[in-house]
Amino acid sequence: MNAESDERAGESAADGDKRAQQETTPDAGAAGEAPLGSRAPEFIKARRTLHLSWQVGVFVVGLAVVGAGIVMLPLPGPGWLVIFAGMAIWATEFVWAQLVLRWTKRKVTEAAQRALDPKVRRRNIILTSIGLVIIGVLLGIYLWKFGFVMPWKIDE
Repeated sequence: MNAESDERAGESAADGDKRAQQETTPDAGAAGEAPLGSRAPEFIKARRTLHLSWQVGVFVVGLAVVGAGIVMLPLPGPGWLVIFAGMAIWATEFVWAQLVLRWTKRKVTEAAQRALDPKVRRRNIILTSIGLVIIGVLLGIYLWKFGFVMPWKIDE
């Protein structure tokens, strides 16, 4: 787990202030992104035991949400949405989850930009049209060969 309030051996107060300033500056991450680190209230961060129990609680709640999302993958429900919600819960406290969410956001944005590219849209429209024509032809052949017959007996 990532305990931001851990006391570091041999670190002077000036080094700690400098590190805290680097974490809160906008250029600590990519442009427009929040700095990495714990988002727990200051009074919780000030007490090591309270902060550790806060992190354990956040981890357990996030684990329960991610577990529910994994269960929803084969079952009805918004599995991936719930998994990302659990990751967002973890990201309120853990740097590794914040980095995973940033990477995911970057990849989703790149995919959206590629999908909006006119060449890609044209290709997708052409492939969809070809697929619909093939399905229409196969449906026409089936109806010509077998007719429109219900799979059960309506007369009885």
